[in-house]
Amino acid sequence: MRNKVWVIGGVVCVTVLAFGWYLMEANTVRTKSQHGDLANQAVPVQVAVAKLGNLPIELDGLGTVTARKTITITPRVDSLLQHVYFHEGQAVKINQVLEALDPRPFQVVVDQWIGQLKHDQALLDDAQLDLTRYQGLLAKDSISSQQVDTQKALVHQDQGSVLSDQAQVANARLQLSFCRITAPFTGRVGLRLVDAGNMVHAASTTGLVMITQTQPIDVIFPVPEDSLEAVLNAFRHENAVPVLVYDRANTKQLAVGKLLAVDNLINVTTGTVNLKATFPNTDNQLFPNQFVNVRLQMPAQRHEVLIPASALQTGPQGPFVFMVDKANTVHMRPVVEGTVSGEMASVLQGLQTGEQVVTDGADRLREGSTVYINRKNKVIKVLGNTPHQAPSAQMASGT
Repeated sequence: MRNKVWVIGGVVCVTVLAFGWYLMEANTVRTKSQHGDLANQAVPVQVAVAKLGNLPIELDGLGTVTARKTITITPRVDSLLQHVYFHEGQAVKINQVLEALDPRPFQVVVDQWIGQLKHDQALLDDAQLDLTRYQGLLAKDSISSQQVDTQKALVHQDQGSVLSDQAQVANARLQLSFCRITAPFTGRVGLRLVDAGNMVHAASTTGLVMITQTQPIDVIFPVPEDSLEAVLNAFRHENAVPVLVYDRANTKQLAVGKLLAVDNLINVTTGTVNLKATFPNTDNQLFPNQFVNVRLQMPAQRHEVLIPASALQTGPQGPFVFMVDKANTVHMRPVVEGTVSGEMASVLQGLQTGEQVVTDGADRLREGSTVYINRKNKVIKVLGNTPHQAPSAQMASGT
């Protein structure tokens, strides 16, 4: 009985080993078949020809619309707010009357000091007449010189009183003028903060209304510090560096302006520097504190080798391109990358005009792959060599 069990066990083991060997051989055959099919499969890619041209440099960023001037109008005297002459959100002109305070208390003070001025002026006139008489009597030796000197001092005293009264009258009239509140510049008023009938005070920090200057208006936006040198060169040598503004979705152009100023320091946290652009904003498309997409257009870099940005690859040794030679062979060509602007890029070294570079399908290529070019569709197909995974690249159609 024991021998029979051993025989059955041996048969089972042999059967299991044979079945396992069969599975391994089948998997090996399937793998070889797959590799063979992959090696002979044509992979379509697209190419572009390197050309000599001018590449406009565009820097994009997210900006904030900023009013040229923003102030809160506050009363300069304590009085009753009598009238509000503006509508909330209204566009106002410079020196336009916005609000009026009760002027009567200040008019009373003006009249009071005018009366005091007239009183002291009369005293001064009388003292000057007496001084003239005394000087005539002194010439005839009919009066002492001390009395003349005393009269001179009295005239000077009255002159001082008159000057003081004139200053008080001017100050009273100045306080009276503060009852008429006008717009300091052309702009747009916001919502009123105090209604007519309320007492307002010069010490209040709330204010009466806020006014902003929106024509012209500014946009502040950051650019990378690596682009600072190019921005400064363009700002120094160009009369106006164009700046375009788009809406938040980056689909609609809102305004066209020019670069106004460059900040004096770099933000060490973000590695950017702030720029300010100005816009006429005659159509009021830009609104203070609005978020917009900004595109700075600097002068084109002239006579550079240009290729589609999708042709640039990045490997362990740096940027490179897949170049196709006259023998229809692919070569990994190291290049020195220049400026990338939109869908185009410039190459400073490593590529000549007229050479073809792969723009799509580079992930299936390697050094030495044999290709042929379909002139009609500008398609390169890979033949023969087993492809491997190339470094990641931007995938875009070339022209």
